[in-house]
Amino acid sequence: MKRILILTVAAALLLAVLWQARREEPLAVTLHTVGRGTVELTVTNTRAGTVKACRRSALSMPGGGRVEVLHVKEGQEVAAGELLLELWNEDRKAMTAQAESQLAAASHRREQLCVEADNAAREARRLATLQQRKLVAQELAEAADTRARSAAFACRAAGDEQQTAASNLQMNRALLAETQLRAPFAGIVAEINGEVGEYVTPSPPGIPMPPAVDLIDYSCLYVTAPIDEVDAGRLKPGLPARISLDAFRGEHFAGRLDRIAPYVVELEKQARTVDVDVLFTDPADRERLLVGYSADIDVVLEAHEEVIRIPSEALMDNDTVYRLDPAGSRLRRVAVQTGIRNWNFTEITAGLAVGDRVVTSLDQPGLADGALAAPADD
Repeated sequence: MKRILILTVAAALLLAVLWQARREEPLAVTLHTVGRGTVELTVTNTRAGTVKACRRSALSMPGGGRVEVLHVKEGQEVAAGELLLELWNEDRKAMTAQAESQLAAASHRREQLCVEADNAAREARRLATLQQRKLVAQELAEAADTRARSAAFACRAAGDEQQTAASNLQMNRALLAETQLRAPFAGIVAEINGEVGEYVTPSPPGIPMPPAVDLIDYSCLYVTAPIDEVDAGRLKPGLPARISLDAFRGEHFAGRLDRIAPYVVELEKQARTVDVDVLFTDPADRERLLVGYSADIDVVLEAHEEVIRIPSEALMDNDTVYRLDPAGSRLRRVAVQTGIRNWNFTEITAGLAVGDRVVTSLDQPGLADGALAAPADD
């Protein structure tokens, strides 16, 4: 009796093992519930772009000299016209001061002679009136007229001397300005090449030299990036764009396509691109950005809102997807009709409905029409 019981239990265990081995295990798949949203048709750069400033100047001195004063430091904000750097210029300051004194003296001299000319003209008119009445001799009236005309010439000559002194002062101020580097626009000092006491040499023709001061205007920033030549024909200035930066992962910045280069860059025979510039349109964004950041752009050609969409990763060749049949928990390969698409989403115009669940883990082994499946997160 015991032997029969043992054989019965062994047979039951064997049958259980065989049944377990033949039972179909469901595939663990990642599913996405179909819904509505916005799908955009975009053009993306082929290589990383770079954040640049609309105005950036590598400022250099027109002449050589020893650095006497650095009025700013790196990272400092400066106003337009602010003095940045000054070479030794005591001689030119003295010459300018001398020219100012000469102009002042010439101005006083002209004022004196012109006052005397006015007095001489009045005296000449008075004597001419008296001579008409026969109260003074004609010789006296003529002599007064000669003195008045001579004084008038002296006044005009003094004016010419004053103008000469003013031109001399202007020239000396220009020479003095050659020793002073001023900001051509408001911005931030990015780099200073030179220290007090060092000698600054201007760049010879054809030989680039480091700038004395690198000045950046952060009020206007843009991204320049290459676009594949096959997409360039669909672009036009003014299109909206999104900008993403490695420095701010997961965040997007608003932009606008500003310029399309009028030529093709031929780096390689099979990689020809067109450079485009996308402006940052939100002034608040510029406060966080740095010139030189790497950036990517998505230029929006067309946008459809509140349409049925699925992740683009769920779409297979010939526009088919795996849809989970809720009744039998089996996958069904379904053909769909698509609209516009991008890397993230594809518009579905027919074949799926809101609430359907489609497979996004297409690299899952064993995927096939009719396969038993279950959500991986269940």
